[in-house]
Amino acid sequence: MTREDRAVVAAARGAIGARFRLHGRDPAYGLDCVGLAAVAARGAGYSGAVPGDYALRGGDVARIDAQFAAAGFVRGAGAQPGGIALFDSGVGQVHLAVIVPGGIVHADAMLRRVVEWPGAVPWPMLGCWHLPGVQEE
Repeated sequence: MTREDRAVVAAARGAIGARFRLHGRDPAYGLDCVGLAAVAARGAGYSGAVPGDYALRGGDVARIDAQFAAAGFVRGAGAQPGGIALFDSGVGQVHLAVIVPGGIVHADAMLRRVVEWPGAVPWPMLGCWHLPGVQEE
C-alpha cells in the first residue's frame, strides 16, 4: 500500500461518525458519498476540484472514469485499501465508498452517518481509483 493509500484510509476512518447530509462536503456539517471521497482524497494531499453536481446518477461509468482520470486518479485492477470505489447500489444509482482493510467506509443514508462496514460489500463494484503514489513496503 502506498503512503497516499494509507492517508486515504486514515482520513476516511477519521470521518466515521459524521452525519449524513445530501450534497455535504464538510464533516462538521455532514457528508454524502462524494463528500466522504473528497475528505479522504484531501487527507492524502489531493487539492483538486470536488464534483458539486450529481453526475454520478445514471451510472455512466465511462464518464465517471474520465472525471477521475482528469482529476489525476489512477484506475486500479481491483478493490485495494485506499481506493475510492464506485458501486452499483440500485437501479440507476451508484455510490462511492473508500476501501479500507476488511471492508469499506461510506456515507450511509439509511443510518444517517458515515460508518465503517466490515466484510463483503453487497453491491457490484464498477471501478476503483487511487491517487498516484510510490509503493512502500
